[in-house]
Amino acid sequence: MTQTEKTKRTITEIRESKRTGEKMVYTSVPDYTSARWAEMAGVDVCVVGDSLAMVAHGHKSTIPASMEMMVMHAQAVRRGAPDTFVLGCMPYQSYNTVDRALANATRFMQEADCDAVKPQGGKTQAHILKALVDAGIPTASHIGLTPHTIAMFGGFKIQGRTAEAAMRILEDALAIQDAGCFMLEFEAVPAPIAKLISEQLEIPTIGIGAGAGTDGQILLSYDLLGVFTDFKPKFTKRYANLTEVAVGGLKQYVAEVKAGSFPDEEHSYTVKPEVLEAFATLLEKRRQH
Repeated sequence: MTQTEKTKRTITEIRESKRTGEKMVYTSVPDYTSARWAEMAGVDVCVVGDSLAMVAHGHKSTIPASMEMMVMHAQAVRRGAPDTFVLGCMPYQSYNTVDRALANATRFMQEADCDAVKPQGGKTQAHILKALVDAGIPTASHIGLTPHTIAMFGGFKIQGRTAEAAMRILEDALAIQDAGCFMLEFEAVPAPIAKLISEQLEIPTIGIGAGAGTDGQILLSYDLLGVFTDFKPKFTKRYANLTEVAVGGLKQYVAEVKAGSFPDEEHSYTVKPEVLEAFATLLEKRRQH
């Protein structure tokens, strides 16, 4: 599929994927170029995730992501993927009250032309999610391992490993559905648990580290392409190693500049001999003064 043939997925199509069985492909993209790649590859949904605080800004977690940062990146992603559904992830503490959630979600929709927004949380955030939906803002949510509450979990730990914990995730999922959200994301949930919970729902689920039983999948583009290499989560499959290619290219560039072999004639602009001769004459006259 070429870029010109692509049509943007709709909320209805995403909802219907639950019934039709079409696996929806999401990828988190932080910038214009990776968004272009995703659209050219036929990805269904480009997610502007606050993981960009780590992969694009070098922070140790997603917590430092601000609305200003997220809106700027979302604008770049929209420019790179004009014909792809764009989902803006609401950063830490940007939705801790209904008024704040509405104001910040509106920024994603108005300033960045996003198609939907995604805060995090289930039962405790249901009133926030419902307020967004009631305001006409297409809304999804994120449960399981929620990076915004990572300190409460004591680190990046798999969620839902006991029957009681799995029931809490199910209750969160049902609360998200009841709030009117069109989709939810599971992160770091055992595959059989995510599958069973997904089967109880009417809205589609996507998974990251949640097995193949969800209705779609999401990975960070910088992870799956081998751009971000500080660490590799267990659930990430590397489909390319762009860092290796990039560093190899840069090393060759360094070597050629040091050796004086770049730039060569092929990569330099030329000028007519008479122009060069006239310029040399002017230089000589200048020196004589």
